[in-house]
Amino acid sequence: MSKLRVGIVGCGRISIMYKLAFQNLSDRIEVVIAVDKDLEKAKAFAANFGCRYADSFQEALKEKPDVLHLCTPHFLHASMAIEAVKAGIHVLTEKPMAISLEDADRMIAAEKETGKCLCVIFQSRYEAGVQEMKRLIEAGELGKLTGAWSTMNWSRPAAYYQSDWKGKWKGEGGGVLIDQAIHTIDMVQWLVNSRVKSVHGHIDHRALQNIEVEDVADAIIEFENGVRYSLFACNYNSYNAPIEFEISGEKGRVRLIGDRAHIFLDGKEEYVVKPAPAVNFEGENYWGNFHQLQLEAFYESVRKGETPEIDAVEGRAALEIVLSVYKSSFENRKITLR
Repeated sequence: MSKLRVGIVGCGRISIMYKLAFQNLSDRIEVVIAVDKDLEKAKAFAANFGCRYADSFQEALKEKPDVLHLCTPHFLHASMAIEAVKAGIHVLTEKPMAISLEDADRMIAAEKETGKCLCVIFQSRYEAGVQEMKRLIEAGELGKLTGAWSTMNWSRPAAYYQSDWKGKWKGEGGGVLIDQAIHTIDMVQWLVNSRVKSVHGHIDHRALQNIEVEDVADAIIEFENGVRYSLFACNYNSYNAPIEFEISGEKGRVRLIGDRAHIFLDGKEEYVVKPAPAVNFEGENYWGNFHQLQLEAFYESVRKGETPEIDAVEGRAALEIVLSVYKSSFENRKITLR
């Protein structure tokens, strides 16, 4: 089996997760180029693999890898992904896939037009506990779903927003919702498995001093299957508390606390599903160590010529919820989607 030729654009904080995954998957991929506008960052990443490095996205396209990973600022995801798939390259981009639905739809169109895979990172779906939740819900073990809620109380210091695009509407596309809570939103909507009917939300900028986007948000999200989802998120807490969310049904409920799933089924004792201990983990603990699982699944899809599990259409779902909360808050009204 020939190895997939892989490149990465953006060698900042999150790239550590790709370095570890690339090293662990070296039997099936070859890293051929690392790109960052800060050439020293690209050089440092490339040193792990003995590959080329550059400070230009165009150099990544010229290298013609099979797969390109985008770990760039949010506002660049759409344009880079579209250009790459049109150049015949499969793409896996960090979330959010874009900062507007118009750009997301352009990405979906490019994916369909070219036949190339365009995948969005939502690695938390691959947590063992979340996978168990999905299995139980699909097997009908919870019965008819009745509700959902999630809370995220995290902390982001001033230093986090020192980049010229962070904390700005034009660069980041938003704040705590689009950058942090989008992972939880994605998991909940994926587990509920129903289209969103309406969103009524509010955002505010209350505590963080050096940003223009929101540092707190709340919303009620109604799905077509009748589930109401209560959402809260902030990033001015004193520390990164464990994320919590719960899905309830007529026969039980499932709750995630951090990386552990607590399962409560009627007539049965509670049981807990937790991940295997991380080996040689170097990233932030709140990132989890599940990037590798999604990358493995993505590479397998590329090899088989199949649609990846989290393609551009899937990636759009959570983005639509986030942007609908923004729209609802800006217009001070409930937004009906369907």
